[in-house]
Amino acid sequence: MRVLVTEDDENLRVALEFALRGDGFAVDTAADLPGADEALSVNAYDCAVFDRMLPSGDALRYVQNRRSAGWPLPVLFLTARDSVADRIDGLRVGGGDYLVKPFAMPELIARVRSLCRRDMAGQATILRCADVELDTGRHQIARAGVLLTVTRKEYLVMERLMAASGRPVSRRELIRYAWDEMADPASNVLDVVIARLRRKLKEPPLIHTVRGSGYRMAPVQPLVASP
Repeated sequence: MRVLVTEDDENLRVALEFALRGDGFAVDTAADLPGADEALSVNAYDCAVFDRMLPSGDALRYVQNRRSAGWPLPVLFLTARDSVADRIDGLRVGGGDYLVKPFAMPELIARVRSLCRRDMAGQATILRCADVELDTGRHQIARAGVLLTVTRKEYLVMERLMAASGRPVSRRELIRYAWDEMADPASNVLDVVIARLRRKLKEPPLIHTVRGSGYRMAPVQPLVASP
């Protein structure tokens, strides 16, 4: 699950990033609303965490404007404002949760995870390629009806490849989707995951290397004999 954290306090931002990463989340951070805008324009997230009052504006109004345009991403607000009216305002504009500072980090992690799961349950779907099925609600992959045991990174790489419907997906895109912006696109972490997935999927092969482009997932096309 991938989370965007927007917090202007550098110490708290680093602490949030460290805690969420330590619990298995991919995390991107921003210090202000323009930075959040940029991150949201290029990445897909499962949840966003916003400090309520930022130097660049009130995150509540920012989320309200996005909600009016149909933005569905679950949001957790962090704030020092603890009145009932403030909390109601946060929920009214589309915040999924509202956490008052100071807070316990395990509670924040639990709330973020709950928001991510709530969103995934509402968007659950089945992706298919040949005899492989990926259930986005249960986070399961099966081939020919047999469940595969996969790691979180393997699942995310498969999800992105299958969602592309046979189109090539670049290495950079796969790494940003399954890891985050801090991952080095030149490292071999993706190659290791692809190799493991190919072994687990067995024959016939479905994950193909596209030279200069990345990878794509598609059935092997039968060779057509020359007339």
